[in-house]
Amino acid sequence: MLKADASPQDGPHATHIVRGACPTTWHPMEAGDGWLVRVRPPQGRLRAAQAAALCEAAQRFGNGLLDLTNRAALQIRGVAEANCPALRDRLIADGLAEADPDREARLNLVLTPDWHSGDDSDRLAHELRRRIGELPPLPAKIGFAIDAGPAPALTDCPADFRIERSEGDMLIARPDGRSQGLPARPETAIDTLIVLARWFVKTGGRDAGRVGRHTASLPATLARIAPLPPRSRAETLRDAPGPFAGVPFGRIEAGALAGLLERSGATALRLTPWRGLIAEGATADGLAGWIGDPADPRLHVDACAGAPACPQASVETRALALRLAPHVEGSLHVSGCGKGCARPGPADTVLTGREGHFDLARTARAGAPPERRGLAPADLLSLFGAA
Repeated sequence: MLKADASPQDGPHATHIVRGACPTTWHPMEAGDGWLVRVRPPQGRLRAAQAAALCEAAQRFGNGLLDLTNRAALQIRGVAEANCPALRDRLIADGLAEADPDREARLNLVLTPDWHSGDDSDRLAHELRRRIGELPPLPAKIGFAIDAGPAPALTDCPADFRIERSEGDMLIARPDGRSQGLPARPETAIDTLIVLARWFVKTGGRDAGRVGRHTASLPATLARIAPLPPRSRAETLRDAPGPFAGVPFGRIEAGALAGLLERSGATALRLTPWRGLIAEGATADGLAGWIGDPADPRLHVDACAGAPACPQASVETRALALRLAPHVEGSLHVSGCGKGCARPGPADTVLTGREGHFDLARTARAGAPPERRGLAPADLLSLFGAA
């Protein structure tokens, strides 16, 4: 399990956490409301029976709350430390976790959610899973985006290496932060991705930690090509095999998710990085109470769990964020402390909790020098016309 005092002598299967690593079923992470267990189902998809089993497990072993992450994974919240092994065994038995902890840690990939069986995205994601052992040892949190639809859909989703569509129906393998990547055919795209991963390690990328921070030049002998302009979320979801069901902050009650399965008739659920699910085979009528428009402002405000769920936070965050969301122009980030876990990058408006009040900054990250200090929630509601 992930603890700040993890020791390198504990071995690869020890239940300790290395600070900065992503939680998995084998290595949960401690939070203010218990332990977080992250679930990455193959192809980002849960069959209805798997989804129902996940809901039951979240209620039995955790506090009944689930989080959708911006890498299209699920987190089970509030797990008692003593329950972590039993939950892990249950997830493995249901096909939602890997029996090999090292393999699970490496399978950090997100798939464009409108994939169809046998298309390039589906096939390449399966191939990467099969060949994950061919990758060199990579830093924690390194992730992959398989985004080979008609045009990129995951440009804003965190990933270090991307497979995307380019002009002339070509594919490219592109390192994050670079405007161009290496051209590839569908049958060679994973080979090219492995070449990039080896380039990253060989040129000192492990010291940078993430591909976006790595400044080494791409291999000079290889051609470069740019991806197509990205699709919007609405365009991508129009091609999905079911309606979209969004939730603010990606927070779901397991009972509500079980109810969605029963009412909507969904045959499977696909995870998206956009704080919502795709309910395969469902009708929109069965999704009452869920947000169907991916442009809804409640899906675009960033806020961490805040107090009391996080011991670092001195303020509650999410109720205030929802009140303010329709009244703030541009992006809004409400952070319980200066760490900025919900949004590492800048926002047009950022509110940072400090000693029970908020500091206000513009075009900044959480914890940046504020233009106003010590604001109470009532002050902010009045300031933005939301009182």
